[in-house]
Amino acid sequence: MMSLLCITIISLTLAGSAYSRVMTPPPFQASAKVFADLGANVTLPCRLLSKDSMSFGHIGIRVKWTKETDDEDASLVMTDVSMEDTGKYHCEIINGMEDTVQEIFLEVQGGLTDGVVFPYFPASGRYDMNFETAMQTCVSLDAVVASYDQLYEAWKDGLDWCNAGWLSDGTVQYPITKPREPCGGSNNGPGLRNYGPRDKDTALYDVFCYTSALKGHLYWLVQPERLTFDEAVQACLDDDAEIAKVGHIYSAWKLEGYDRCDAGWLADGSVRYPISRPRKNCSPTEAAVRFVGFPDKSQKSYGVYCYKAQQ
Repeated sequence: MMSLLCITIISLTLAGSAYSRVMTPPPFQASAKVFADLGANVTLPCRLLSKDSMSFGHIGIRVKWTKETDDEDASLVMTDVSMEDTGKYHCEIINGMEDTVQEIFLEVQGGLTDGVVFPYFPASGRYDMNFETAMQTCVSLDAVVASYDQLYEAWKDGLDWCNAGWLSDGTVQYPITKPREPCGGSNNGPGLRNYGPRDKDTALYDVFCYTSALKGHLYWLVQPERLTFDEAVQACLDDDAEIAKVGHIYSAWKLEGYDRCDAGWLADGSVRYPISRPRKNCSPTEAAVRFVGFPDKSQKSYGVYCYKAQQ
């Protein structure tokens, strides 16, 4: 959750010699990448890079984010970061005739032992996301794009998936625990099949997302009858909750052992159900979040999983 400690525009007047006409130079742009653990606090840096503007008379330094300090740091402080905070941030420092634009990309990460990696493809079908779309998709699921280390740990924990997906480093890989011909060949041993770096703009793949422990409660909403998608969304709202996201159901299944043999709507329009105790008619061969599909949203055939955040 983003929390601005002080949202203000500060003007700092610097004395100097008068100058009748100044040509405005193009803005200088810098970029940086910042990593933060889910739920932690993080500072996004935004610093005045040049102090050579003293000769331009009365110069105002304006910063759009937060209060400047003596070291000319106008950084943005965020507390209790969530998956939705992942993304690009811009800081513009206007220093008289000189503008500095800084772009910071924040990637919210979880640890390797307190989360779950899950493969994902959208309703449009498999192999239909470039890197940017994959990143946005994971965030919409209350997750982030998984790192290589996170996928590797998931593979060691038994994840086997025969469809290639984006990772956070821009590579495309997939985990195989049971080698077979359609999945990299039966002669290759178990491991991560690696396609290497791909063009982030044009290459289309699935994605591996990573989500951490819930900061709330996922539950099956008991209803007298089955629901359409719109009815499912409204039913959760009427219960002072929201329709659960895919990341919510994976987290509850993996980290809390949540088990329910009822197919229910989720926020992305998919229908799934979590099975921690395999049994007849309920994922008999493995514990998994079972995927029913992306049915017609007007179809009145399913229940709904809701999510209520901690107050």
